[in-house]
Amino acid sequence: MRIDPALLRYEQAEPGLSFETGGITVTEGHILGFAGLTGDFFDIHTDDEYARALGYPGRVAHGLLGLALCDGLKNRAPVRFAAIVSLNWRWSFTGPILVGDRIAARITVLAKRATRNPARGIVTLGFELLNQRGEVVQKGENDLMVHTAAIDAA
Repeated sequence: MRIDPALLRYEQAEPGLSFETGGITVTEGHILGFAGLTGDFFDIHTDDEYARALGYPGRVAHGLLGLALCDGLKNRAPVRFAAIVSLNWRWSFTGPILVGDRIAARITVLAKRATRNPARGIVTLGFELLNQRGEVVQKGENDLMVHTAAIDAA
């Protein structure tokens, strides 16, 4: 198996490494598409008047849409990992994501640990998902299994 040499192996993912992703503007299409995909048509996501009655300026994106977009931003970031699989998410929804918000992520390697398989390691990533005003709208951690340098010798 050949893995892109530009992708970070377990050994290169040192705790403290931090980087920012590009951004994406959340559109009505994202929200309606996600509602259609998941079946979650709860009024706060689809009805501006309902959301306004709750004190928001308009519809609020699904929290899980924010998480999904954050994962996509990670996968398009200038620093990327030789990922195998995402194992676990611990996540908090700390603020609303609104139609027209531009979100980006700040990602930090928090920890790493070896596995029984010498070709794989687990990296714990910390995330802050920020809107265009620099407000953290979501945050959390992800345990990501990544290839070690042993993959290059195979």
